[in-house]
Amino acid sequence: MRSAVRLLRARRTGIEGEASMLLYLSQFSDQFAALNLFRYQTFRAGGAVITALLVAFIFGPAIIRWLKVKQGKGQPIRSDGPQSHLITKQGTPTMGGMMILLGIVFATLLWADLTNRYVWTALGVTLSYGLIGFVDDYLKVTKRSSGGMRGRIKLIAEVAIAVTAAIVVSRVSAPELSQSLAVPFLKDTLINLGLLYFPFVAFVMVGASNAVNLTDGLDGLAIVPVIIAASVFALISYLIGNTVFSGYLQVHYVAGAGELAIFCAAMIGAGLGFLWFNAPPAMVFMGDTGSLAMGGALGSVAVVTKHEIVLAIVGGLFVLETVSVIVQVVSFKLTGKRVFRMAPLHHHYEEKGWAESTIVVRFWIIAMILAIAGLSTLKLR
Repeated sequence: MRSAVRLLRARRTGIEGEASMLLYLSQFSDQFAALNLFRYQTFRAGGAVITALLVAFIFGPAIIRWLKVKQGKGQPIRSDGPQSHLITKQGTPTMGGMMILLGIVFATLLWADLTNRYVWTALGVTLSYGLIGFVDDYLKVTKRSSGGMRGRIKLIAEVAIAVTAAIVVSRVSAPELSQSLAVPFLKDTLINLGLLYFPFVAFVMVGASNAVNLTDGLDGLAIVPVIIAASVFALISYLIGNTVFSGYLQVHYVAGAGELAIFCAAMIGAGLGFLWFNAPPAMVFMGDTGSLAMGGALGSVAVVTKHEIVLAIVGGLFVLETVSVIVQVVSFKLTGKRVFRMAPLHHHYEEKGWAESTIVVRFWIIAMILAIAGLSTLKLR
């Protein structure tokens, strides 16, 4: 009975459909039984991973060559950062996030259900944040300065995009979910935030976006935790959007959220493709074009699935990096002393003499442990 009610509710929301480039083929499964595979989200998620990966592999070298020609000296290196970066990172082009965005867009449009408004919301947030990052990177490269876009303008743009996405999600979601916050470890517990829901969503998306941006300071450091987090939320999206699994796990059901598994899968494939070129020594940096977009993407999926708090656990590494910067700034302003040798946190360990590869791999391990902790919230109720 509970499953039937959920299914009827899903149909009333109008976010279940069968319109996408490849999902459409499933309508001909009567003539060709194999085409029925395109109905399954798991199959299409696998297809999205491979597609996004191939897009990055095929177009990546050309994008890198084009960026090198256009940027000349590459990404400006911060003069107040680790001195070793002035030697090891000099001349490396930035804006490699365009490669990631290309893979995500192509794979999502090819494999996801394009009648699903959650998919368009996540894609819209990702591209919008990517555009902000692109402008920021462009200003840095053209002015040969690490300053980029004015912080206030960037923040206003990010908040405006997040609030717009919050309005869309609120209208599409079922009434009991539209402005609610789910609490991990508590069965079907929802807190109605009312109008506070919109600034809360803005905080989640803007916070996630800038947290990934702060983490992106070493070769491969940010993209692997993003891939790990996207993998976790691909699974969460699939389970939350399935009446049987959500009922078994005793978590709230979000009609249509399962399609975000395909979007997350596209993130995974595009991220892996980018990592091929970003592995030490990096041939290209993702820049704000990629980091702001990836953080925004994770934030948007967390908001749709009502797992905003879980994102703070799964993306705990990004939270640690952000907190290290906040602590450093507050401590210096109040006492004139620094808690860390340098912030964000990965620079602190560089200054302590850790090898870059050691820092990166150990941070990856931390990201994996936190991802497992985040997944445990699905069953510990």
